[in-house]
Amino acid sequence: MRNAVDEKEKMEARVKKDIALFEENFSKIERVRAPEDAKTIELARAYCEDAKFYLEKGDLFTAFGCINYAHGLLDAVRMRKEFAGENRRE
Repeated sequence: MRNAVDEKEKMEARVKKDIALFEENFSKIERVRAPEDAKTIELARAYCEDAKFYLEKGDLFTAFGCINYAHGLLDAVRMRKEFAGENRRE
């Protein structure tokens, strides 16, 4: 039984760490966002809020999925910006 408790504590710590990392990255993107990124950035924020909701409810599986999806959306915005910057240099 202790092993299951340890795993749950590890998962909860991981989700909290991922939420904190998301919030740090979100603040950087939010400052320099382009208008065409607004919807994607808003969806990322909403998924982070969902992760917090599910974490509070104890649904770590869903919380983990939500926060990872939020990270993926921010990554997509960053990659689009990098790609657009590379194309302008050519």
